[in-house]
Amino acid sequence: MALVACYELGHQPLSLAWPLAALRWAGFDPVAVDTAVDDLGDETILAARFVGIAVPMHTALRLGIRVARRVRRLNPDAHVCFYGLYATLNADHLLAGAGDTVISGEVEAPVVALVEALEAGHASASVPGVGTAARPALPVIERVSPGLPDRRGLPPVRAYAGLELAERGTIVPAGSVEATRGCHHTCLHCPITPIYGGKITVVPSDVVLADARAQVAAGVRHLTFGDPDFFNAPGHGLRICRELRAEFPWLTFDVTIKVEHLIQHARYLPELAALGCAFIVSAVESINDDVLTRLDKGHTGADVALALRNLDGAGLSMRPSLLPFTPWETLDSYRDLLRFIVEEGLVSQVDPIMLAIRLLVPPGSALLGEPGAAEWVGDLDADAFTHRWNHPDPRMDLLWKRASAIVERDAAAGTAAGETFADIWAASHEVAADPVPEMPRAHANRRPSPRLTEQWFC
Repeated sequence: MALVACYELGHQPLSLAWPLAALRWAGFDPVAVDTAVDDLGDETILAARFVGIAVPMHTALRLGIRVARRVRRLNPDAHVCFYGLYATLNADHLLAGAGDTVISGEVEAPVVALVEALEAGHASASVPGVGTAARPALPVIERVSPGLPDRRGLPPVRAYAGLELAERGTIVPAGSVEATRGCHHTCLHCPITPIYGGKITVVPSDVVLADARAQVAAGVRHLTFGDPDFFNAPGHGLRICRELRAEFPWLTFDVTIKVEHLIQHARYLPELAALGCAFIVSAVESINDDVLTRLDKGHTGADVALALRNLDGAGLSMRPSLLPFTPWETLDSYRDLLRFIVEEGLVSQVDPIMLAIRLLVPPGSALLGEPGAAEWVGDLDADAFTHRWNHPDPRMDLLWKRASAIVERDAAAGTAAGETFADIWAASHEVAADPVPEMPRAHANRRPSPRLTEQWFC
């Protein structure tokens, strides 16, 4: 039996550690391979009667389908199960040949039940929460956990992304934990929305703390809370952070918090800073109010500026995540976004890839049910796991290609973020055949924040 992860934002994959714990607790002894770090050998594939492939993200899915096809070629009798956020969303394509089953949501209990059924010679379609070509299944939301994640046998933490300290250029080992899963919010472009439907599950604090302690013992000096929104359950998260601070006063962490919550729960921000928060990721996406409304983000462009003020007051830094290429962004509003980034002193806080992120519309996306979707959504590109779409202004599609090429070139060359930004600033004017103006002066004096050395967020 083998479990395979392909990509998890540069972290030691919890998408392996949680199912490993459940399977080992049930008496199984799976092999775990993270292809982002290690090779998946032919001998592992040939020995496996069951191969579970974690697909928590779009990038992981694109890589995971290659693994599945390799398994099919080398060991056609093996049962291939895709599990994670993107599994049931893409069930039709995955079950057309690459996989036998799909599971989404709280996957641990269904994975164990599936393995037990297969071992007993029962049909996979008989297992609740398991989708097959003959029987679709809804995501499983009820959480059943045998204990803390089991990281035994995974690559060491130093094989993954670290925290780069801005003031010294030092990189320290980073790990990750989960305090909650799912999200109370239902942003229309988010893959969590069709799976969890506005619900969350809470990981018991003793489990989170035990996992954190184990990672600290393995050398971790910084933790990422992988919760889609840390302030979905602020009291729960803060209690965990207080205990970590008391036990490890030198340990830092980062969290993801919605713009809306940075305003609504601003009173918690000073304590977050005091507890060791190094920075906050926030899904700004755009400052174009039309875009934000269509995505049902729950904030406005003006709210982003207010959230930044709240963070400044608490001594915290924002590292925005962006979605600047959607059918509703315009060339003018894209340039407004660039201008906002400069004026707010955020150039060094925005990972360059964020300036080239394009909307993905997977099967099952909540956007597909919106009025007017047929006007812009095209056919499904099943191999790319997204619906095609073209921008009504061809210049925006050209700019996306230009920005993507600039980011890819500069990432390979190790170019500073400011230089990449300047090239994209120029490209945004060149595609319109406009003179390239000087960038405006920064109105905010923000020092570069620490950052994780892994830049890819999708």
